[in-house]
Amino acid sequence: MARKSASGRIGIADVAVKAGVSHATVSRVMNGNFTVDPDIAARVRAAAVELKYQPNPVGRSLALGKTDTIGIVVPDLANPTFQAILRGLSRAAAQDGYRVLIADSFEVSSEESILAGEARRRCDGLVLCAPRMSDAELEEIAPSLHPVVLINRTTAAPNVPSLVVDYGQGVQDIAGHLVELGHTRLAFLAGPHGSASNEMRLKGLETFKAAHPEVEVTMLEGGSDFDTGHEAVDAVLHSGATGILAFNDLVAMGLMSGLHERGMDVPGDISVTGFDDIPFARYTTPALTTAAVPITELGEQAWHQLRALIRKEGHETPGSRYQPRLEVRASTGPAKAPRSTVHG
Repeated sequence: MARKSASGRIGIADVAVKAGVSHATVSRVMNGNFTVDPDIAARVRAAAVELKYQPNPVGRSLALGKTDTIGIVVPDLANPTFQAILRGLSRAAAQDGYRVLIADSFEVSSEESILAGEARRRCDGLVLCAPRMSDAELEEIAPSLHPVVLINRTTAAPNVPSLVVDYGQGVQDIAGHLVELGHTRLAFLAGPHGSASNEMRLKGLETFKAAHPEVEVTMLEGGSDFDTGHEAVDAVLHSGATGILAFNDLVAMGLMSGLHERGMDVPGDISVTGFDDIPFARYTTPALTTAAVPITELGEQAWHQLRALIRKEGHETPGSRYQPRLEVRASTGPAKAPRSTVHG
């Protein structure tokens, strides 16, 4: 009968005694080292089966220098956009036997680089969604995170793929839709300060304004969550805008809720648009006009790019650019005609 280690658990030493080989030989066989003589390897595996030996996953990871785990850093896991990215990433990685470690920076920009470094030390690779990190900080930290894939950020560091949504074009498409409906006074509820994707939207709006000098675009303070939109009602109404471009769908939903509480009709009195097309967007009342982003696909593609880096599959891995698709729903309508004076 096989003896057990002091911990009561069958260990490498037990398998080595049973198979008549060294500890090192058992370790090499268990870790898939094909340099071991096939007959000896078969004997070791037979002994392991007979003793019901289960390799220690932590020890195996240390021996192989790999964890079969990847990390993802997100700014706000409560946001359905990042949940969808995570879903796509987790499902794709699981098909290759990888697990996903999640780090949430809770919208604190100073936490993003710290979390990125800690997560990378615990994983074989990293997917970084760090919209608040400064460009300088990203350039400094990116080389130390390799292999890493960026979402909605770019870097000059070599062999760092970037998956980028063209927010600039997306916001122009939304603004163009509102203008086609007759809106000439628009307002943009901006995203968080320092947000990279918000900067892309702002640049897109500058391009739009240059091409449409007859349209007034007011910039308003905003954020990225439901409360931000709800609290922006006074500023929106004060702006006199009839067409609102919210930073994302959550902000748009909060704004529509606040407008409804004030007795305002959407889109009769004011049209509201979002961005991302999260799952709830089509079920709001009225259904939300937005720019659809293939969010789950972003997560899936992030894994494919990261897998290529982890496996060192040849040439430099390219990035990808995604074009949002305008989804016109019931939250936008014709601009309200100005009242005319009737003379009797």
